[in-house]
Amino acid sequence: MRVLVIGSGGREHAFCIALKRDPAVSEIHAAPGNAGTARLAVNHTVDVADPASVAHLAEQLEADLVIVGPEVPLVLGAADAVRAKGIACFGPSAQAAQIEGSKSFAKDVMAAAGVRTARSETVDSTASLDAALDRFGPIWVVKDDRLAAGKGVVVTEDRAHARAHAVELLERGHPVLLESYLDGPEVSLFCLVNGDQVTPLQPAQDFKRAYSGDMGPNTGGMGAYTPLPWLSQQTVDEIVDDIVCPVAVELLRRGCAYSGLLYAGLAIGSDGPAVVEFNCRFGDPETQPVLALLRTPFGQLLRSVADGTFLETSELSWEPGYAVGVVLAAEHYPAKPHLGDTITGALGEGLVLAGVDERDGALVSTGGRVLTAVGLGRDLTAARAQAYERMGGVHLPGGHFREDIALAASNGEVTIPAKR
Repeated sequence: MRVLVIGSGGREHAFCIALKRDPAVSEIHAAPGNAGTARLAVNHTVDVADPASVAHLAEQLEADLVIVGPEVPLVLGAADAVRAKGIACFGPSAQAAQIEGSKSFAKDVMAAAGVRTARSETVDSTASLDAALDRFGPIWVVKDDRLAAGKGVVVTEDRAHARAHAVELLERGHPVLLESYLDGPEVSLFCLVNGDQVTPLQPAQDFKRAYSGDMGPNTGGMGAYTPLPWLSQQTVDEIVDDIVCPVAVELLRRGCAYSGLLYAGLAIGSDGPAVVEFNCRFGDPETQPVLALLRTPFGQLLRSVADGTFLETSELSWEPGYAVGVVLAAEHYPAKPHLGDTITGALGEGLVLAGVDERDGALVSTGGRVLTAVGLGRDLTAARAQAYERMGGVHLPGGHFREDIALAASNGEVTIPAKR
């Protein structure tokens, strides 16, 4: 099987690592790829925001399967363009990808499906902003209604900060979504979906704030771990049965059947699971530790979703134990990062490259999130130790990473609020 991976981040390097383990995969291609994918695949130049170019490359390569990683090409219709060429593609249609592309669309789908989520209100002008802010609090959640690469959200007890973020978005012409705050620890659940068929992967938890102790601004994610020792299988089943399946059925009812990876970001609060957001693709940085534990052949699994034989291969197999991923970020990230710095020690075992390119034989930083160090272990303590040991061998001037990824869970300090 010849596989083409679209994207250039750590998620796509993780895809290539998993594909390399699949005996049915004979060739791996990546576009545009990065310095990590270049060691496992043939990199190609492509504009991922141009669906026709993506489809043309897939046709040129005679790909048997295309995996579209990022949200932007999915929302723009890359999967539709590839499928129009008669090539199997893992990724939802542009219409179905609006579950991430438009938060208002997602809220409408959830309401129709009867799914618990935060109370929300869309604001499209500064004239109506103050009155809307008065209807929320004492913790304000302000979101960009459009794609924002995980950095369009502010959660704050400071009304002035919430207002300033909303004004900035509105002045850029972006509608703003105000939401009520959901209590409880957050969970990322990746689900393989084909129509009304849903199979969950292992649940993970990611860390959005830039600095240890959940300090600093929101980022695209500074680390993650899986599985979650504090989350019961019963709760996972409840999420699938009461949240993901109804949403998949509602999308089917609307004529935009979902095929691909549906990411449910949830808060497990005193009233049970509630949706924080849906994404139309594998999340980063959760993908890196989740795929590190997956035994089921990755290419064959995604091909089964893409060609509609998913039900026959929906039993997943996992390595025992835990995985922890710690992200190394460039100086100043998530503000404008300092790029072009030389990275050393980044090619070891368990290092998944994201914003990294190779120039004149040296690795240099090209993105805010540079790489993820993934550690495995029989428990979270052991997995954390290996991840941070691997991170210790990497050097990037001005680079920073959180030192508390999975620490609270390792210490047994993550708890779900008692049901009311």
